[in-house]
Amino acid sequence: MMIVRLQGTSRTVRRGLRSGAEEGVDSKWFGFLAEGVAARHLKRIGYRILARNWRSKGGEIDLVAWRDETLIFCEIKARHVATGREPGDAIDVHKRRRLVQLADNYLRHHPEWEGCACRFDAILVWRAGWCWQVEVIADAFRPGWE
Repeated sequence: MMIVRLQGTSRTVRRGLRSGAEEGVDSKWFGFLAEGVAARHLKRIGYRILARNWRSKGGEIDLVAWRDETLIFCEIKARHVATGREPGDAIDVHKRRRLVQLADNYLRHHPEWEGCACRFDAILVWRAGWCWQVEVIADAFRPGWE
């Protein structure tokens, strides 16, 4: 096992082999890398990141962003290409309901965003070797869609 200290942070991430892990990257490390790739991609295409991993009772919002006068709640899903499963398959009806509740909590904690347009984006991240692919599905779902 190798311990990696990320420069500029106090966070220590452990890397090592786990059963089912591709190229020795465990799932927490892989998720951390994928969130960074997604955030950089969103910045490149004009999103302003307001919060990362915003936590509240009931869970966490991966990214909260602002673009085109809209507050955007982003759910990041990452997979290794080799798994054969689509990242978006993990955003089921229960996950969507929880994200809507978390967004309501975020708006209660940040009254400055009251009344602004909001949407939910799905950010799908794939990795094959050293290559990352990112797909942004804007307005992926709306409250009440089942």
